[in-house]
Amino acid sequence: MGTILQIETATSVCSVALSVDGKTIAIKEEKAQNIHASSLTLFIEEVIKSAGINYADLDAIAVSKGPGSYTGLRIGVSTAKGLCFALDKPLIAINTLKMMASGYLDQHPNFGGLICPMIDARRMEVFTAVFDHDLAEVQHTHAKIIDEKSFAPELQNHFVAFIGDGAEKCRTTLDHPNGHFYSQNFNSAALMSKLAFECYLSKSFEDVAYFEPFYLKDFVLTTPKKKV
Repeated sequence: MGTILQIETATSVCSVALSVDGKTIAIKEEKAQNIHASSLTLFIEEVIKSAGINYADLDAIAVSKGPGSYTGLRIGVSTAKGLCFALDKPLIAINTLKMMASGYLDQHPNFGGLICPMIDARRMEVFTAVFDHDLAEVQHTHAKIIDEKSFAPELQNHFVAFIGDGAEKCRTTLDHPNGHFYSQNFNSAALMSKLAFECYLSKSFEDVAYFEPFYLKDFVLTTPKKKV
Protein backbone atom coordinates (compact mmCIF):
# COMPACT_ATOMS: atom_id res chain seq x y z
CA MET A 1 0.00 0.00 0.00
CA GLY A 2 1.23 3.48 -0.84
CA THR A 3 0.00 6.26 1.43
CA ILE A 4 1.32 9.54 0.06
CA LEU A 5 1.04 13.10 1.34
CA GLN A 6 0.91 15.51 -1.62
CA ILE A 7 1.77 19.22 -1.66
CA GLU A 8 1.02 21.73 -4.45
CA THR A 9 2.11 25.37 -4.05
CA ALA A 10 3.22 26.37 -7.55
CA THR A 11 0.51 29.05 -7.94
CA SER A 12 -1.74 31.08 -5.65
CA VAL A 13 -3.51 27.82 -4.73
CA CYS A 14 -2.25 26.26 -1.51
CA SER A 15 -3.23 22.60 -1.77
CA VAL A 16 -2.59 19.45 0.26
CA ALA A 17 -3.99 15.99 -0.43
CA LEU A 18 -3.58 12.46 0.82
CA SER A 19 -3.77 9.46 -1.47
CA VAL A 20 -3.76 5.70 -1.01
CA ASP A 21 -2.67 3.56 -3.97
CA GLY A 22 -3.21 6.43 -6.38
CA LYS A 23 -6.67 7.43 -5.11
CA THR A 24 -7.23 10.74 -3.30
CA ILE A 25 -8.86 10.24 0.10
CA ALA A 26 -8.49 13.72 1.64
CA ILE A 27 -7.96 17.24 0.31
CA LYS A 28 -7.60 20.75 1.75
CA GLU A 29 -6.94 23.74 -0.47
CA GLU A 30 -7.52 27.45 -0.80
CA LYS A 31 -6.77 30.05 -3.44
CA ALA A 32 -5.45 33.35 -2.11
CA GLN A 33 -2.35 35.48 -2.45
CA ASN A 34 0.57 34.84 -0.10
CA ILE A 35 -1.03 32.19 2.11
CA HIS A 36 1.43 29.36 1.61
CA ALA A 37 3.74 30.27 4.49
CA SER A 38 0.92 30.66 7.01
CA SER A 39 -1.42 27.91 5.82
CA LEU A 40 0.56 25.00 4.40
CA THR A 41 1.48 23.26 7.65
CA LEU A 42 -2.05 23.81 8.97
CA PHE A 43 -3.52 22.22 5.84
CA ILE A 44 -1.16 19.25 6.21
CA GLU A 45 -2.22 18.73 9.81
CA GLU A 46 -5.90 18.98 8.87
CA VAL A 47 -5.56 16.44 6.05
CA ILE A 48 -3.72 13.96 8.25
CA LYS A 49 -6.35 14.26 10.99
CA SER A 50 -9.29 14.03 8.59
CA ALA A 51 -7.89 10.79 7.15
CA GLY A 52 -7.52 9.33 10.64
CA ILE A 53 -3.85 8.42 10.26
CA ASN A 54 -0.55 9.35 11.86
CA TYR A 55 2.47 10.87 10.15
CA ALA A 56 4.30 7.59 10.70
CA ASP A 57 1.72 5.88 8.47
CA LEU A 58 2.90 7.82 5.43
CA ASP A 59 4.97 5.96 2.85
CA ALA A 60 6.21 9.01 0.92
CA ILE A 61 5.91 12.76 0.48
CA ALA A 62 5.14 14.12 -3.00
CA VAL A 63 5.56 17.73 -4.04
CA SER A 64 4.77 19.71 -7.15
CA LYS A 65 8.27 20.72 -8.26
CA GLY A 66 7.47 23.51 -10.72
CA PRO A 67 7.61 25.53 -12.78
CA GLY A 68 5.62 28.20 -11.01
CA SER A 69 5.84 30.85 -8.33
CA TYR A 70 9.36 31.13 -6.93
CA THR A 71 8.14 31.77 -3.38
CA GLY A 72 5.38 29.19 -3.52
CA LEU A 73 7.68 26.46 -4.82
CA ARG A 74 10.36 27.29 -2.25
CA ILE A 75 7.86 26.99 0.60
CA GLY A 76 6.30 23.78 -0.73
CA VAL A 77 9.59 22.01 -1.41
CA SER A 78 11.15 23.14 1.87
CA THR A 79 8.16 21.82 3.79
CA ALA A 80 8.21 18.51 1.90
CA LYS A 81 11.94 18.05 2.49
CA GLY A 82 11.54 18.86 6.17
CA LEU A 83 8.88 16.17 6.52
CA CYS A 84 11.04 13.66 4.66
CA PHE A 85 14.00 14.31 6.97
CA ALA A 86 11.88 14.22 10.13
CA LEU A 87 9.92 11.09 9.20
CA ASP A 88 12.64 9.32 7.19
CA LYS A 89 10.35 9.04 4.16
CA PRO A 90 11.23 9.24 0.43
CA LEU A 91 10.57 12.38 -1.61
CA ILE A 92 8.64 12.29 -4.90
CA ALA A 93 8.74 15.31 -7.23
CA ILE A 94 6.08 15.84 -9.90
CA ASN A 95 6.36 18.27 -12.81
CA THR A 96 3.59 20.80 -12.19
CA LEU A 97 2.54 21.09 -15.84
CA LYS A 98 2.40 17.32 -16.28
CA MET A 99 0.28 17.08 -13.13
CA MET A 100 -2.15 19.61 -14.60
CA ALA A 101 -2.36 17.73 -17.90
CA SER A 102 -2.91 14.45 -16.06
CA GLY A 103 -5.72 16.04 -14.07
CA TYR A 104 -7.36 17.28 -17.25
CA LEU A 105 -7.26 13.80 -18.79
CA ASP A 106 -8.77 12.32 -15.64
CA GLN A 107 -11.73 14.64 -16.13
CA HIS A 108 -11.88 14.27 -19.93
CA PRO A 109 -10.73 10.68 -20.62
CA ASN A 110 -12.07 10.68 -24.20
CA PHE A 111 -10.26 13.84 -25.26
CA GLY A 112 -8.01 12.99 -28.20
CA GLY A 113 -6.27 16.30 -28.75
CA LEU A 114 -3.33 18.06 -27.13
CA ILE A 115 -3.22 19.51 -23.62
CA CYS A 116 -1.44 22.80 -23.00
CA PRO A 117 -1.23 23.71 -19.31
CA MET A 118 -0.28 27.34 -18.64
CA ILE A 119 0.94 28.96 -15.43
CA ASP A 120 0.77 32.74 -15.34
CA ALA A 121 4.19 34.39 -15.42
CA ARG A 122 2.91 37.99 -15.67
CA ARG A 123 2.06 40.11 -18.67
CA MET A 124 1.69 37.81 -21.70
CA GLU A 125 4.27 35.28 -20.54
CA VAL A 126 3.39 31.81 -19.30
CA PHE A 127 5.19 28.69 -18.15
CA THR A 128 3.91 26.01 -20.45
CA ALA A 129 4.35 22.69 -22.24
CA VAL A 130 2.25 20.59 -24.60
CA PHE A 131 1.27 16.99 -23.90
CA ASP A 132 -0.52 14.37 -25.96
CA HIS A 133 -3.15 11.93 -24.66
CA ASP A 134 -0.42 9.64 -23.30
CA LEU A 135 1.21 12.54 -21.41
CA ALA A 136 4.20 12.48 -23.75
CA GLU A 137 5.74 15.92 -24.26
CA VAL A 138 5.01 17.43 -27.67
CA GLN A 139 6.64 20.65 -26.49
CA HIS A 140 8.99 20.61 -23.51
CA THR A 141 8.52 22.82 -20.44
CA HIS A 142 9.51 26.41 -21.19
CA ALA A 143 8.65 30.06 -20.62
CA LYS A 144 6.75 31.53 -23.57
CA ILE A 145 5.49 34.99 -24.47
CA ILE A 146 2.14 34.46 -26.16
CA ASP A 147 1.28 36.16 -29.45
CA GLU A 148 -1.02 35.43 -32.40
CA LYS A 149 1.43 32.90 -33.88
CA SER A 150 1.87 30.86 -30.71
CA PHE A 151 0.91 27.18 -31.07
CA ALA A 152 -0.10 27.76 -34.70
CA PRO A 153 1.00 24.28 -35.92
CA GLU A 154 -0.70 22.55 -33.00
CA LEU A 155 -3.94 24.48 -33.46
CA GLN A 156 -3.91 23.86 -37.19
CA ASN A 157 -3.74 20.09 -36.79
CA HIS A 158 -5.29 19.28 -33.40
CA PHE A 159 -7.84 20.27 -30.85
CA VAL A 160 -5.89 21.94 -28.05
CA ALA A 161 -7.09 22.26 -24.45
CA PHE A 162 -5.58 25.32 -22.75
CA ILE A 163 -5.76 25.00 -18.97
CA GLY A 164 -4.36 26.70 -15.89
CA ASP A 165 -4.28 30.19 -14.41
CA GLY A 166 -2.33 31.51 -17.39
CA ALA A 167 -4.76 30.30 -20.03
CA GLU A 168 -7.62 32.77 -19.68
CA LYS A 169 -5.50 35.83 -20.49
CA CYS A 170 -4.46 34.12 -23.74
CA ARG A 171 -8.00 33.35 -24.92
CA THR A 172 -8.35 36.39 -27.19
CA THR A 173 -4.81 36.18 -28.56
CA LEU A 174 -5.12 32.47 -29.35
CA ASP A 175 -8.55 32.75 -30.92
CA HIS A 176 -8.92 29.60 -33.05
CA PRO A 177 -11.76 27.09 -33.61
CA ASN A 178 -9.52 24.26 -32.35
CA GLY A 179 -8.59 26.06 -29.14
CA HIS A 180 -10.61 25.23 -26.02
CA PHE A 181 -10.11 27.11 -22.73
CA TYR A 182 -10.95 25.82 -19.26
CA SER A 183 -11.18 28.05 -16.20
CA GLN A 184 -11.37 25.46 -13.41
CA ASN A 185 -8.47 24.88 -11.03
CA PHE A 186 -5.94 22.33 -12.24
CA ASN A 187 -3.34 23.23 -9.60
CA SER A 188 -4.65 20.82 -7.01
CA ALA A 189 -2.66 18.31 -4.99
CA ALA A 190 -5.51 15.87 -5.62
CA LEU A 191 -4.48 15.68 -9.28
CA MET A 192 -1.04 14.43 -8.26
CA SER A 193 -2.27 11.08 -6.89
CA LYS A 194 -1.91 8.91 -10.00
CA LEU A 195 1.54 10.23 -10.98
CA ALA A 196 2.83 10.11 -7.42
CA PHE A 197 1.77 6.50 -7.00
CA GLU A 198 3.45 5.55 -10.28
CA CYS A 199 6.69 7.11 -8.99
CA TYR A 200 6.28 5.31 -5.68
CA LEU A 201 5.89 1.93 -7.35
CA SER A 202 8.93 2.52 -9.57
CA LYS A 203 10.92 3.98 -6.64
CA SER A 204 11.52 7.20 -8.58
CA PHE A 205 12.64 9.15 -5.53
CA GLU A 206 14.65 12.36 -5.20
CA ASP A 207 17.80 12.96 -3.19
CA VAL A 208 16.25 14.87 -0.30
CA ALA A 209 19.47 16.68 0.59
CA TYR A 210 20.12 18.08 -2.87
CA PHE A 211 16.72 18.40 -4.51
CA GLU A 212 15.70 21.90 -5.62
CA PRO A 213 12.49 23.15 -7.24
CA PHE A 214 12.29 23.58 -11.01
CA TYR A 215 12.07 27.37 -11.01
CA LEU A 216 12.59 27.62 -14.80
CA LYS A 217 13.47 31.31 -14.47
CA ASP A 218 15.74 33.04 -11.98
CA PHE A 219 14.09 35.04 -9.24
CA VAL A 220 14.36 38.76 -9.89
CA LEU A 221 14.11 41.07 -6.90
CA THR A 222 12.63 44.45 -7.71
CA THR A 223 12.60 47.53 -5.50
CA PRO A 224 9.93 50.20 -5.59
CA LYS A 225 10.85 53.52 -7.11
CA LYS A 226 11.58 56.28 -4.63
CA LYS A 227 9.08 59.05 -4.50
CA VAL A 228 10.49 62.42 -5.48
